[in-house]
Amino acid sequence: MSMGRRKLELQGQMFIAISDLPATAGHPFYEKLNQALRAMDFDRKVEDLCQGFYKEAVGRPGIPPGVYFRLLLIGYFEGIDSERGIAWRVADSLSLRRFLGYDLQERTPDHSSLSRIRWRLSPETHAEIFRMVLLALQQAGLIKGKTIGVDATTLEANAAMRSIVRRDTGQSYQDYLAPKQAKIMT
Repeated sequence: MSMGRRKLELQGQMFIAISDLPATAGHPFYEKLNQALRAMDFDRKVEDLCQGFYKEAVGRPGIPPGVYFRLLLIGYFEGIDSERGIAWRVADSLSLRRFLGYDLQERTPDHSSLSRIRWRLSPETHAEIFRMVLLALQQAGLIKGKTIGVDATTLEANAAMRSIVRRDTGQSYQDYLAPKQAKIMT
């Protein structure tokens, strides 16, 4: 076999049919998470919870709240601690676009929109919606609670916000969210 050589300049095609692009299998965790969220009617419930933070028919439509919270989850699950980093990651990933419901030709959300929404929604709303996600994950069998011992009896605890931490840093979701809100408010 001969050695291939990298082309110095690439001239892109003017038109490519989306159906001709390679399809990826996607990330199985995000596919299962989306199934669990659909099963609990997540997007409608989140929109109902967030309705009071938005004005009716003022300005252009923003990022749907369900998509916003999926973006935060991507940042949390993948260890991305900035809105700009989340926006870059999503724009570059076919499977994350699918998780969010964006087609290839659609623009993904900008980091500044994430910052504005994070500032707009209360910490209590963030916490309530994260609890909804934990419930969906638990019902789908994607997470398990901690095991604790009491009087030599082993009990499996329900997944709770305080018991869910990132494996790589040990950071809780509240710790992940709190510095962002503090930075925006100052």
